[in-house]
Amino acid sequence: MSQKKVIVSSVSEKHENPIAELVQAACQFDSNITLESENRRINAKSIMGIMAFNPSKGMTVNIITEGNDEEEALIAMEKFLVCK
Repeated sequence: MSQKKVIVSSVSEKHENPIAELVQAACQFDSNITLESENRRINAKSIMGIMAFNPSKGMTVNIITEGNDEEEALIAMEKFLVCK
């Protein structure tokens, strides 16, 4: 298991459809990807979960990945959320 806390950047300014694009990025990996913030915990591969989670600028998110490509998944989610 790998995890990292990040602060979300201007996702909506950098992506046309940030919710769908985040789910598409997560679905490229076999690993389980979970996003946590405050008392919410969602599956990053769930469009409905991401819509409810609504990652927005300034939000602190803990990214948790678990599986055979967890490091790559963690890096990809971090890059997406902090707009690197």
